[in-house]
Amino acid sequence: MKKFLWPVLACGLSFHVVAQEGAEGNGQGEQGPPRWGLGLGAVVTDSAYAGEGTRVMPFPLVSYNGDHFYVEGLTAGWKFIESNNFNAAVVAKARMDGFDVKDLGRRELAENGIDYRLLEDRDKALDLGTKLVWRGGFGELEFEALADVTDASGGQEASLQYGYGFKAGKGQLTPNVGVTWQSKDMGNYYYGTLKEEVARGVIDYRPGSVTVPHVGVSYFRPLGEKWSMMGFAQYKLLPDKITDSPLIERDTDGSATVFLGFMRGF
Repeated sequence: MKKFLWPVLACGLSFHVVAQEGAEGNGQGEQGPPRWGLGLGAVVTDSAYAGEGTRVMPFPLVSYNGDHFYVEGLTAGWKFIESNNFNAAVVAKARMDGFDVKDLGRRELAENGIDYRLLEDRDKALDLGTKLVWRGGFGELEFEALADVTDASGGQEASLQYGYGFKAGKGQLTPNVGVTWQSKDMGNYYYGTLKEEVARGVIDYRPGSVTVPHVGVSYFRPLGEKWSMMGFAQYKLLPDKITDSPLIERDTDGSATVFLGFMRGF
């Protein structure tokens, strides 16, 4: 299956953070990352939804790093506090979670006791919230709190991630670990069955709030003066509340995502 999206950077570090680390590691700390970045990338995700399989998502890469306003793929933000060690921003972020029923497996859903014809799509959404980032010799700690303002799920999400970058050859390698909490409304919408579906005869399943830990690694490498390569790999360990859902593939314990992109700075 293929979907064409705007950049998916919910996993790993943001463009301008990774670029900044790479620039410092390349002896260009004073200059910093370029204001504009354009390029191409692709994300491959092993979907946990029943029968959906692997999502392959090519997309254009777009980033902008202004004095206060910035764009990082799916996220736009306004930095109201910025220093060498701490940033705080108000952010708007597109949520690409969910599924189209037509992309799920009819046989796999039937094995879970669900008739696909009784299901509804789980819509994408727009989240608003705040993002806080601490940086120093200890690495980087990032906290983000979001709320769905389009009322797709009407829920909230909070995430915490820690990463420590170091030079690896001509590039910057940053292992990271984190955890994401989703409220009851969000967990029930994306991993449970809806009231209208239950009224049609679908299994009544509501996981409530869910907590999902993840581990990953990001990589950035300059390619000459203008171009750069970046990528990440991440594995989410799904809790029983999610894997017990009839919407999820049987014997699924987690979900892996890999990203690779090339960008030119301006």
